[in-house]
Amino acid sequence: MNTQRPEWNDANNALVGNGVSMVTLYYLRRFLSFMDGLLADAGDEVKISAELATFFTSVKTTLESHQNLLTGSISDADRKRVLDGVGEPASAYRKRIYEKGFSGTYTSVSLADVRSFAQTATAFMEHSIDANKRKDGLYHAYNLMTVTEAGVKISYLPEMLEGQVAVLSSKYLSAHEGAGVLDALKASALFREDQYSYILYPNKELPRFVDKNCIPAARAEASELVKVLVADGNKTVVLRDRNGQYHFNGMFNNVNSLHAALDALPAKYAALVTKDRALLATVFEEVFDHKSFTGRSGTFFGYEGLGSIYWHMVSKLLLATYENTNAALEGDDPALVGRMFDHYFEILAGIGAHKSPELYGAFPTDPYSHTPGGKGAQQPGMTGQVKEDLISRFGELGVHVTGGQLSFVPKILRSEEFLSEPKTFNYIALNNKKEHIELQAGSLAFTYCQVPIVYRLGATSSITVITASSTSTIEGTTLGKEWTNELFQRTGKVVRLEVTVVK
Repeated sequence: MNTQRPEWNDANNALVGNGVSMVTLYYLRRFLSFMDGLLADAGDEVKISAELATFFTSVKTTLESHQNLLTGSISDADRKRVLDGVGEPASAYRKRIYEKGFSGTYTSVSLADVRSFAQTATAFMEHSIDANKRKDGLYHAYNLMTVTEAGVKISYLPEMLEGQVAVLSSKYLSAHEGAGVLDALKASALFREDQYSYILYPNKELPRFVDKNCIPAARAEASELVKVLVADGNKTVVLRDRNGQYHFNGMFNNVNSLHAALDALPAKYAALVTKDRALLATVFEEVFDHKSFTGRSGTFFGYEGLGSIYWHMVSKLLLATYENTNAALEGDDPALVGRMFDHYFEILAGIGAHKSPELYGAFPTDPYSHTPGGKGAQQPGMTGQVKEDLISRFGELGVHVTGGQLSFVPKILRSEEFLSEPKTFNYIALNNKKEHIELQAGSLAFTYCQVPIVYRLGATSSITVITASSTSTIEGTTLGKEWTNELFQRTGKVVRLEVTVVK
């Protein structure tokens, strides 16, 4: 996936055009898997615009005709062949719509073909995911591509937390593989001991100003043109300082500036310019490595920079770990479940809301988006973090909706969360008035659609529905569609649910 436009991680916006986003691919793999299931019972065909149908058919044909590549590693030449095969139809489609708009003509497409395409595309994505596993057990997040006539070459950036969150969310890894990623993450340079949490990018020692724009002598002296220019005292392209160190002209912005300076040299240098132009352009990119410049993620030490915790991403990690913990619970490996429990609750404990103000650096319940290295929480403001925290919390409580029915199946809820002594639970009811419930020891409470749910431990699962005039008990963990609709529509008919859970 080529990041022609910026995506979530605006700290990496400098990658636009050269960036190859594995993060997008991980999430797209999840989406295609979901879509395939969604279309399983959706009918026989669907009508789409004629222009989109042409685009779809071309991409589908390209992927199907290159499935043989998935049996091994993909060469640079084959990578370019596939990229051209999907990129050119995309370009033609975009150009047609931008210049002429849609024709208004619709074409019927078989949903079997759509599902077949999703499955083929998923196979390519899974091949890419496997190819992007690092030797340390982590996965690449953002890569770089270099396009030539001969092929598309891929190179890699350092490890990033976002890549681990995305691959854990891809729904591709097994529970064992997910645990392996979390083990590797805890052992990596992304773990920050003082906050017991994870940074976006590993810390590193940045070069000092005097160490920049320095050409290795062997590379400079490999150019006959450089030797002649230095001997002639011509400093428009390269200069040699009093210490013998070679430097490119300090006024250059990029390699285009180098080419412009070469073009402006007197005619007597023309033959040497022709001979050494490509070499000097290569050396220029070696020295400055502009292609690998990411922006804040590689040069700043605060606000999404080096050594900085971005709390929203930690909460996304928590949610991804919750999903993988659930996957582990579906198996019969207690050791694996224990590993996942350890990771989940360690990540949860590292989030600011569970810390003292002294450690967090601010009021723990106040919204702060970043914690730079060596400092407390910085940059107040909501970042969407609360969304993942709420989803994870309802996951801990075992609240699920399937087929329009609410169920309560807490699998990772800790026993210590149940009250050790009686306590008053205060909440805002559907009539927007303050209400309270006196809770007994051994219970806990929360609201769902502003209806209080009281959990108690017991030998068998049941749900007691309390209305203003009646009480009824449902055996098991599922509320049923009728009562679920009452909650969702906020009719006020259900006053309280008392749920007996088995631990």
